[in-house]
Amino acid sequence: MTRSADGVPVFSLDVDAGVVLLRWTPGANISGRLAAEAMDAVDRLNGDHKRPLLVDMTGTATLTRDARGAFGRDCQVSQMAIVGTSAVDKVIANFGLRVGVIDIPARYFTSLPVALTWLREHETT
Repeated sequence: MTRSADGVPVFSLDVDAGVVLLRWTPGANISGRLAAEAMDAVDRLNGDHKRPLLVDMTGTATLTRDARGAFGRDCQVSQMAIVGTSAVDKVIANFGLRVGVIDIPARYFTSLPVALTWLREHETT
């Protein structure tokens, strides 16, 4: 896993009741390479079946054009909720959602519990 200059992982992955949680470290500059690494890790974790993905990007610094492309590729994700708390988070997330070609249900939230509820209520089979 890629680490920042001070040795902190740039992202982490967990699974909570069937939902994959991808958490970006606040201040992360998400490049195409980092986004591809994160999505490859999600694909390895999910194996042959698709699961909902919750992306916590609270405090993310930047999201490059190449990163948007990496997030928009076909992957083992059935739907995606993106969470952020600031106006900057919302701009970055919405730009990624609108510019990227995401062929799954995807939505931005300001609350992790609300995002998890949406994912669980709209889970595809």
